[in-house]
Amino acid sequence: MLPSRHLRSAARQRSHRPPGRLDAEVIRRNKAITAHMRAGRVADAERLFAATPHGHRSTSTYNAMLAGYAANGRLPLAVALFRTIPEPDTFSYNTLLHALAVSSSLADARGLFDEMPVKDSVTYNVMISSHANHGLVSLARHYFDLAPQKDAVSWNGMLAAYVRNGRVEEARGLFHSRTEWDAISWNALMAGYVQWGKMSEARDLFDRMPARDVVSWNTMVSGYARRGNMVEARRLFDSAPVRDVFTWTAVVSGYAQNGMLEEARRVFDAMPERNAVTWNAMVAAYVQRKMMDEAKELFDMMPCRNVASWNTMLTGYAQAGMLDDAKAVFDTMPQKDAVSWAAMLAAYSQGGCSVETLQLFIEMGQCGEWVNRSAFSCLLSTCADIAALECGMQLHGRLIKAGYGVGCFVGNALLAMYFKCGNMEDARNVFEEMEERDVVSWNTMIAGYARHGFGKEALEIFNTMRTTSTKPDDITLVGVLAACSHSGLVEKGISYFYSMHHDFGVTAKPEHYTCMIDLLGRAGRLAEAHDLMKDMPFEPDSTMWGALLGASRIHRNPELGRSAAEKIFELEPENAGMYVLLSNIYASSGKWRDVGKMRVMMEERGVKKVPGFSWIEVQNKVHTFSVGDCVHPEKEKIYAFLEDLDMRMKKAGYISATDMVLHDVEEEEKEHMLKYHSEKLAVAYGILNIPPGRPIRVIKNLRVCGDCHNAFKYISAIEGRLIILRDSNRFHHFKGGSCSCGDYW
Repeated sequence: MLPSRHLRSAARQRSHRPPGRLDAEVIRRNKAITAHMRAGRVADAERLFAATPHGHRSTSTYNAMLAGYAANGRLPLAVALFRTIPEPDTFSYNTLLHALAVSSSLADARGLFDEMPVKDSVTYNVMISSHANHGLVSLARHYFDLAPQKDAVSWNGMLAAYVRNGRVEEARGLFHSRTEWDAISWNALMAGYVQWGKMSEARDLFDRMPARDVVSWNTMVSGYARRGNMVEARRLFDSAPVRDVFTWTAVVSGYAQNGMLEEARRVFDAMPERNAVTWNAMVAAYVQRKMMDEAKELFDMMPCRNVASWNTMLTGYAQAGMLDDAKAVFDTMPQKDAVSWAAMLAAYSQGGCSVETLQLFIEMGQCGEWVNRSAFSCLLSTCADIAALECGMQLHGRLIKAGYGVGCFVGNALLAMYFKCGNMEDARNVFEEMEERDVVSWNTMIAGYARHGFGKEALEIFNTMRTTSTKPDDITLVGVLAACSHSGLVEKGISYFYSMHHDFGVTAKPEHYTCMIDLLGRAGRLAEAHDLMKDMPFEPDSTMWGALLGASRIHRNPELGRSAAEKIFELEPENAGMYVLLSNIYASSGKWRDVGKMRVMMEERGVKKVPGFSWIEVQNKVHTFSVGDCVHPEKEKIYAFLEDLDMRMKKAGYISATDMVLHDVEEEEKEHMLKYHSEKLAVAYGILNIPPGRPIRVIKNLRVCGDCHNAFKYISAIEGRLIILRDSNRFHHFKGGSCSCGDYW
């Protein structure tokens, strides 16, 4: 990559110094090049350099260009220029060395260091700081020990390296190895103690300091305040011989962060001067308490708002669910940063505004805004919520280009996105490529396979997890029990449930009991499920009764279903889904009078059935369908296709499950009502618009009905398509006339 000494020697023989009368002109050109580079006008600097004859270029001329390239992030150009310098001096080497180190090219930096004919203290300090900044403290110490002469920067750099990386004992050892430390060094070690929670050591150092400055007092005051010891923080504050705005702000922030809002405001009002940080701390205190009117009043009074001030208000409104106010702040901001965009994305995403979230992401791209990890995670979550797989895959690509890698934070969000979009293969690939995994990673894999009905695969992952250093937690066991439930692995589920405290130290919580009630209920062991509920150490909640009600529907037990529903109505009288579920049980048994009673009860209690919707993503656009949809621009084409498909399905043996219709009407009308369910419309649209060979992925906000489930098995065989349906409970993979759930759902 870099020139050899042989080539440089030849270059030196060819070069010659410019005549003395041109020295002033050379200096003028060098200054002009430096000015252009500092202003970011790289092209202008390059033109001026190119117009300078080779004989009139001094080493300083090359160094001006080299430093300019480095400062403007043009490392390849800096390396290429360095190759051409006839007589590189120590400044040339140090400039490129620093550029390589800053760009994380530490291996190249070490190579250049080894090649340098002359090294000075700057050289060694660059190597110390660059390796320390990357957490390579032992290598930083290696170069520190190599340095023949160490200046204050060397000692302070090594001390800071230990402190920053939590190696406080080694920092202490280095500190005690010499006596000639300045106040900066004392403060650095003290700040390290504070940062890593060693307040007694910090206080001992503070008390022994030969001379304290305002930074010393601020470090201790803020340290006590951050750890909630406001009595000691205030005592030091009151005894400080000199205070600046940071001392006052530390106390304001301490009171605010510890919920002492009145005390924070009293100190704030007493301050002789305030900066933006002070104002932001006080506004943030009100925001944290969700006192948005008071926060807004203070915000409007601020004489020195910065982007953090606006972000605090934006985040406050977003967390309070005040989307219109959050959007008003966002639109008014004179300047936005990555935090602003991420906060607005989170506001939309958490508010269920998926379309607005993705639209805002598009605007980010148009503005050239950098997407941070938080924004990526939020966007992936949105894609997962609406099964926007194509958009999610594009985000995955941008993550890689952004250089985030696949650590836990981003990797777990990718895992969840792929699973919720029905793409298990890519989820598994992400998992295998993750540089590190935590318990959330394993839990996401287990729950993902479980929800897709691949219980055996979920248990295989669990068994692999047990061979690692990651310990299963209560959420892990919920995933394991759900895997057993969705796949009919009854005995395995029972075994895990009764052994999880002994084997994994996990005490059964309501979520585990709910899984067991679901497991036993699905298997038709309704009496055992009911008995388990009676023996629990806590009262059953609506989710448990709902699992029993669902099992009663599957096994057509209206008596137990009615009993479960009555309990749910007591706990959640407005839970529309349970009314519908009980109505389904009555309808399937032909008890139309009871169906009518349920309808009347819902009307009397003001309970409204949640309308069913289905979504499908085609060419980066999400299409939404409702039952009997009459607004979609391609509705005529969709209905014609469904009519033709219905005839082909009936020839293949399909019979409409008219007992699923909650209306006492003629069979022909029931068939017509079933034919245009939202999930059927979405699947039909997918078949018409998604090329053969690619899966049809549909999401529904409610549980898929029995008729649609049966129909999709026929459609998958007739059309030769893989149909992946995500409903409110689980995934179904329809292929070749069968479903991954094995009709066990």
